[in-house]
Order: sequence, then structure tokens, then C-alpha cells
Amino acid sequence: MPLGSLTEADDAIQEAWLKLARAGSGEVDNLGGWLTTVVGRVCLDMLRSRRLRREDPLEARLPDPIVDSDDRTDPEHQALIGDSVGLALLLVLESLNPAERLAFVLHDMFGMPFEEIAPIMDRTPVAARKLASRARRRVQGAAAVPDPDPATQRRVVDAFLTAARGGDLTALLAILAPGVTLRADGGKAFPGGMRILSGAETVAGQLATFHRMATISTTRPALVNGTAGLVNTVGDELVSIMSFTIAHEKIVAIDILSDPDRLAAYRRN
Repeated sequence: MPLGSLTEADDAIQEAWLKLARAGSGEVDNLGGWLTTVVGRVCLDMLRSRRLRREDPLEARLPDPIVDSDDRTDPEHQALIGDSVGLALLLVLESLNPAERLAFVLHDMFGMPFEEIAPIMDRTPVAARKLASRARRRVQGAAAVPDPDPATQRRVVDAFLTAARGGDLTALLAILAPGVTLRADGGKAFPGGMRILSGAETVAGQLATFHRMATISTTRPALVNGTAGLVNTVGDELVSIMSFTIAHEKIVAIDILSDPDRLAAYRRN
């Protein structure tokens, strides 16, 4: 998701379909290629416009997570999960400039050749390759590669939930990586953007908060951007979505979206 926003992604797709309606599908020889090109250009325009408007940088907020049930095991669904983009990587993508970001996403995530990417960006294939390469160098090492096994991910997240419910500091520290990062996006509750904490001891220091939320809310397992996560409700109210990045059977990142305004979109779905 190059835009990091479900609403803007929907807007980009709708704009592409409107352009197709005006052009007439009968005039398009390669519909898939045409739509890819148009959506790519619309996304690039949106990213550039966002910078020109000098909006608050997206690194000050979590990208919109994609939430799905984790009880489906059909091969197509598992393949989709394997291609999902974790929140940690999305946050790294936010640091790239628009051209780098689009070149990297189209080539490294969607496998498009640079000969097809170049006209989307009005660049030569060589220039598009350089943009993707520069982006790749910035991405590598910046986001941990999660454990690919869903069972391992879920086991570690279940251990986190058990430690939180029991208020067990020792158990919590046992599953946190030394350099774990906690990003909490509460919207207006956090003036200036996300609250970010780093280090196992510091994150474990939030145990009282984890314990309170784990005991007052109803928690269900979910897939958040393709990896093991949790959805928390109090009564009928969605209060938070939690995403975990698991590497080497340790939690290296916890992302919590609790912004009521943004969670409203999930309540409607």
C-alpha cells in the first residue's frame, strides 16, 4: 500500500476508474497495464501533493492497518498473507520520497519490470532502477524481517497476552527483543503524533497499561497486515488494533492504533 492510507487508496482507485469511464474501456488494449499505470501516477501525484501542502509527516502516525480474520487456511488466502506489507515496513516507506517509494513498491513488492515502471514515472528504466535501488538501501536493515511461520507468530502474541493478563513482568521480558519498539497512535490523545518507546525495559514498563487493557477488554486474534495481531473491544466499542513484528521468536515491534476517529472506519465495516 504505497499511500499508507486506506481512504487515499480508495480515492486513487476511484479516480482511476473515473478516468477509464471517460476514456472508454474499448479504447484500451491492455486494461490491466492501463489501470496500473493510471493508479501509479495518481498515487505519485497524491504523495507529491501531500508534501507540497506541508502536511504533518506520516511518520508521526501509524499507517492504516489492514485487518483480517486469522482462521482462514485456504492456499489463496495464505499466499495473500505472504505478500502483505507489515506496519513496520510501511513506516520505513514513509521516509522515502514519492519517486523512490513508488519505484520500490512497484518493483520489489509487485515484481514489475523497470521497463514498465519507467513510463508511469516519466523516467527512463535506468533512472527508475536507481530510484528503487536507493530506496532498497534505505529499507534494508531498517525494518526487521518477521518470522514467516504464522504458528510461531501467534504463539508469541499469545504469550504476550498471557503475560499482560497476568501482570507477569518476567514473562513479558522473556518475549521482548532487547531493542523492541512500541509505537502507540492515539490520535488527538497524543499531541504531536505517535508515542514511541524503545528498549525491552522501557516497553515492559508499560505492563500496568497492558494489564489494564487486557483485563477490561475482549480480545480476539486477527491478522494485521498479514501478521499476528489483536483486536480489542470494550462492549461493542472497538478500542484498539495491535500489530506485532516477531523475529527469532521475540517481539521486535508493537504497533497500537487507538485513535477513535480512525477506528471509526473499521467499526463501519
